[in-house]
Formats: sequence, C-alpha cells, structure tokens
Amino acid sequence: MRTHSIKNIILIAGLAAVLYSCSTTRHFTRETVNTNGLYGNLATTDSVTLADKPWHELFTEAYLQKLIEEGLNNNPDLQIAIQKVMQAEAYFSQSKAAMLPGISAKGTGTYVRNPESIYPDGPREVNNFQLGAEASWEVDLWGKLRSSKRSAYANLLASDAGKKAVETRLISSIATAYYSLAGLDAKLAITRQTVKNNIDLVETIKVLKESGRVTGAAIVQSEAARYAAEVTIPDLEQQIRETENTLCLLLGRAPGTIERGKIDEQTLSSVLQTGVPAQLLDNRPDVMQAEFAVMSAYETTNSARAYFYPALTLTASTGFAATDLDQLLDPKSFAANVIGGLTQPVFNKKVNTTRLKVAQAQQEEALINFRNTLLKAGQEVHNAMGSYESSVQKIALRQLQLEALNKSVDYTKELLTYGSATYTEVLNAQTSLLSAQLNSVNDQLQQLNAVVTLYRALGGGWK
Repeated sequence: MRTHSIKNIILIAGLAAVLYSCSTTRHFTRETVNTNGLYGNLATTDSVTLADKPWHELFTEAYLQKLIEEGLNNNPDLQIAIQKVMQAEAYFSQSKAAMLPGISAKGTGTYVRNPESIYPDGPREVNNFQLGAEASWEVDLWGKLRSSKRSAYANLLASDAGKKAVETRLISSIATAYYSLAGLDAKLAITRQTVKNNIDLVETIKVLKESGRVTGAAIVQSEAARYAAEVTIPDLEQQIRETENTLCLLLGRAPGTIERGKIDEQTLSSVLQTGVPAQLLDNRPDVMQAEFAVMSAYETTNSARAYFYPALTLTASTGFAATDLDQLLDPKSFAANVIGGLTQPVFNKKVNTTRLKVAQAQQEEALINFRNTLLKAGQEVHNAMGSYESSVQKIALRQLQLEALNKSVDYTKELLTYGSATYTEVLNAQTSLLSAQLNSVNDQLQQLNAVVTLYRALGGGWK
C-alpha cells in the first residue's frame, strides 16, 4: 500500500515536470525600429556620440562641477527615483519567490464537547492536537509565473532607466540654471556700466548747456535715458535671486547664494557629434524606459493568456496528530498526505477575458508611447543642433554689430562736443549699444544651452 502511494506521488511530480516544460508563452523579442531620418536632415554616419562623454569631461568649470556633484548626491527627485528602483527590486524578488512552494508551520489544539442528544453513546468530550507543516506549490504549467517574473524584471530595468533619466535631466537643469545665473551677472554688469556712462553723459551735457551748445531739454533727455537703464537693475537682481533659489532647490539645499564664475569663462566642446539615431535606443534613458515598459506589458499579456489554461496545484502536509497532548510527539502519531489538484476555469464572470483584453490594450499603449518617445528624442536632437548652429552665426554677426556700435558711440560723443551731432544721436547710439550687449549675452547663453540640451537629448550624463 505504501509503495503504491509513493508511485502515485512520483507520477504526479513527473506529470507536473512534463507539463511545466510545455509553456505556451512566447519570449519577448526587441522590435525592429526604423530610425532613418530621425534626426531630420542632419548627416549622421559616424557612431561617435557626445552621449558617451562623462559629464565631468564636458563641464570642466570647477564651480559647475562642484554643483553637479552636490546635486547628484542631494537632489530630492533623484533620491525618490532611487527609492523607486529599490521598490522594483523588491517586487522582482517577490516574483522569483512565487516560483517556489509556499511552506507554513502550524500547531493547533481543539476541544469539542458533543451534545448528548446527538451522541448518546459518546464521546462526550474530544481533544485534538496537531503539530506539523504544510507546503503548497502551483506548478507553472503554461509560464504564467515565469511571465510575471519577466514582467517584474522589465519593470526593474524601467525603474533603473527612469533613475538615469532623472540624472540626465538633473545635470542638464543644473548646467542651464548655472549658465543663466552667469548670464544675468553679465547683464547686470553691463547695465551698471551703461548707467555710469549715462551719468557721465549727463555731466557732459550740463557743461555743454553752460556753453550754450545744447538746451535744458538735452539734460532732461539724458537723465531719462540714465533712469531707463537703471530701473532694470532691481529686476535683474530679483532674477538673480530666483535663479539662485532654483539652483538651490536642484541641489537639495535651502535658498542662498551660489558661488559661480563669469559667463566668458564658460567653454564647452565645439565638436558636437550626434552619432547615429539608432544609438538613442541604448543611450537615452527615457527611450530605454519606454522600451522596457513594452517588454513588461508583453509579459503581462502572456501571463493573462495563461489564466485560460488548467492550473495544477500540489499540496503536501506532514506532522503529528493526537487526542492526548502527551502522545503528540509519539512516532505513532505521525501523519502525512499529498494532494494534487487540476483546476480548469469554465465560467468566472469574464474575469480572464477582461484581464487579457486590458493587458493587450496596455501593451499597445506602451508600444505607441515608446515610438512617440523616440520621435520626441529625435526632434530634440535636431532642434538642439539647429539652435547651436544659429547661435554660432549670431555670435559672429553680433561681434561685428558691437564693434560698429562702439565706434558709433565714440564718434557721436566726440561730434557732440564739437556741435556736429545732437544729444539724441548720442542717446540712440548708447541705447542701441546696450541692447546689442545684452543680446550678445543671450547669444552666448543660447550656444551654451544648445550644447547642454544636445548632451541631454542624446542621453549623456548617466554613464
């Protein structure tokens, strides 16, 4: 009899092993993505890309490097992203454990007093004591649990890619805010120098009025021009404070001043290599994250499909049972059993059908999101390159404009002294020079920010 039972157990285990190998799930294969023309009309044949350069090799200014390092250590968004990775690791660990049998130990004591009307011959009182362990194992016949494990692993990879995306955005944001701060410093210095020049001009015009070469209107006009420039200083100072506070928030610190250099000291690589569009799949974290989401959704669909097939569960228990506590650990009280159950869903109120339809829709949604993310990435690369090329042209032309306007200011001041020019011409020349100088700072910022944006768009910063 005992030999027969052992044969049955072996038969059930063997059947489970055979069915386990008959999984109906299909493994995820990476979709062939057409990336031709993703960068627009940019000629891209070289596989060397700016994204492979570590951030400390691109941003070489000491103050900026220190700020980026501080941000990577203390930024709240990045710390949250790290916690999300840890959560995903825990879920993945749980999904692996789901492949193993569940084991529980139990000890129970039961006292029953039977009614005499039902049990006239007894027993009147019954005690039952049990001490043992129970194991239950769902045999993964159709790959349902394995698909769930692969889905959890894909979610883990997606969370890690999300952390990398936060890193690239953080580095980009810190650099952009830092350059904006340096630009505002330059604009403030230019404006203050313009105010000083206007004050000198007012004094010059006052002398000319005493000699009768200009009227009182010239003094009033020149003073108005001085105040028109000076009134912008409080706004610039407020913008500086706000930009400093923005940087402090990125760094995870309270509002305060930021130690920094000058904008003329900021230099970035002028050799901008984009690589080929297909490299975005492995370099840009948000694209990677979107692709891992497709993988997760694919495996979730596999798992949902497996719910339509029979589920085989093996349950085994062993331990001691006795009516007297003193006899509980007696070898004669030992008991064991093995139960194998096969369950085929027949009608469960469309739960399985709904689960599969939702999973398929979510898989298609993830695929659309992946393609859209890739398109946005290509657009950002194209826009950044265009912005950089535009800034190069503007800087060259702006330099010529500044040279001409500086000469214009000098000439008109000199001509004003000799009466060959009016004070209006001098004021116009100074106003034009101020505008060009401020725009020159904007041109420098555009060029710096274009490199930063391109670096982020290509997926640089996390390697």
